[in-house]
Amino acid sequence: MNRSRNTWLILIIVLVAFSLWIDLSKNLLIVNPFTQEPLVNRNVEVKLGLDLRGGLQTLLEADVPADRVVTGEELTNARNILENRANGLGVSEVVMQIAGDRRIVAEFPGIQNPEEVVASLKQTALLEFVDMGDTPVTAGTVIQTDFAASGASGASEPSTDATAIPPTADPAIATPEPVANGETVPGTVYHTVMTGASLDSASVQSVSGQYVVAFSLKPEATDIFGEYTTANQGKYLAIVLDKTVVSAPVINTPITDGQGQIQGGFTLDSANTLAIQLRSGSLPIPIKVVESRTVGPTLGEESVRKSLLAGIIGLTVVALFMALNYRLPGVIADVALICYALISLMLFKLIPVVLTLPGIAGFILSIGMAVDANVLIFERLKEELRAGRSLTQAIDLGWSRAWPSIRDSNISTLITCLILFLFGNTFGASMVKGFSVTLALGVIVSLFTAITVTRTFLHIVLDNLKFGEHPKWFGL
Repeated sequence: MNRSRNTWLILIIVLVAFSLWIDLSKNLLIVNPFTQEPLVNRNVEVKLGLDLRGGLQTLLEADVPADRVVTGEELTNARNILENRANGLGVSEVVMQIAGDRRIVAEFPGIQNPEEVVASLKQTALLEFVDMGDTPVTAGTVIQTDFAASGASGASEPSTDATAIPPTADPAIATPEPVANGETVPGTVYHTVMTGASLDSASVQSVSGQYVVAFSLKPEATDIFGEYTTANQGKYLAIVLDKTVVSAPVINTPITDGQGQIQGGFTLDSANTLAIQLRSGSLPIPIKVVESRTVGPTLGEESVRKSLLAGIIGLTVVALFMALNYRLPGVIADVALICYALISLMLFKLIPVVLTLPGIAGFILSIGMAVDANVLIFERLKEELRAGRSLTQAIDLGWSRAWPSIRDSNISTLITCLILFLFGNTFGASMVKGFSVTLALGVIVSLFTAITVTRTFLHIVLDNLKFGEHPKWFGL
């Protein structure tokens, strides 16, 4: 039994030391001792939400006629795609919520280039491979094709066997200068061979000092594209994004391996943006920006300052109550409470949890809840000591008899947090979401500290004491 307690004590010390390291760090760097290469290298600064950090709040709306019905599925898919694009662009802590039947509210905390981010997100990113025949057009030309995303403009897909996605393959396709008089003739409708719907992956690569978007096709698209390029050697195939020609290379040889590259004079940022758009897919509906407003951080700084002050006061009052009411066990519980705070902050930074003002309130509330299990255990401990039990027996009996109440109360709180989290996805209720996340994490960590940390500390400190000689140490 003593060996088991010593093992737990060592594990707790290691966990607390690791938590303290993360809490005091802004960047987590773990290096391979043999190769000196970084195994983990990530930012672990505290993530603040829009209300504390400032940033941009944007109202997006489906850019379709007023009589066009936007389904809930289309709006949900658009929101998910926009979130994926924002995450791929490196914009962290983004919150997007559906508002009404055709609008999405997006919050971008702390971004430096809001216009570029919003412009990138709202693009439909419809990739098409268009048959140009023997006459290409210059890059940047806006053309009309016989394909339109169903639902975006009411048009239907062209009648083609190819429903997959193929971009341009570098080894097989060369990019010559457009022929003379190769501009688009007004009214000309070009045939779309394939779309980006069957793209398997897309990434940015550097080839001969130029950035390109490398792609791979799904198996069914590979066969379709292979057949088309085999039958159209010497013809021009345009890469078209949102009806604008990116490039119009000639097919030199059949492309049968499903691997290729999109070339278009990209910068690193523009290539990365295109790759993200292709990976996340086309928006089911076009999106426009209805309103944007910048939220300043002044109120946030004041809120953080007052929240920290409230947290310190709350922690101090709880610690004093435990020490004065339960004496030595209360002091041990205070040490466990410090462990609780360190572990909780470590989790907030590693997950990471975006701290909003309601989220901080949830964490402060969880500080008080963190000691409720200790109160139950210590009251049971007093009862067992009054009944003449030894300290070791009183600790074990106090914990086992208090456990059903601790379990049920914390499970009830977690269920409530889950309900709040689910309803927090509704527009106007986002503050509830942050509150539920921090409160739930606090409850989980408090269960660990009460069940494991406090109990281990009690046995380590009290097992060798004689209650009869020091009754005042236990508030009796």
